[in-house]
Amino acid sequence: MKWTDSQRIAEELFDKHPDVDPKLIRFTDLYDWILALEDFNDDPEKCGERILEAIQLAWIEEAE
Repeated sequence: MKWTDSQRIAEELFDKHPDVDPKLIRFTDLYDWILALEDFNDDPEKCGERILEAIQLAWIEEAE
């Protein structure tokens, strides 16, 4: 997965952290959890706030 795969990342996070409310997550935790995903293989330096916001929004939609 790459940073641009926000929907797929959100689905993986939803499965891996089912008890987490994505509306309350800190971006530092979100960033770390994305990097820890088994299928994630993108450059950590390519991530910015907009990317994390997109992933968080997709995760919120997945959770609802």
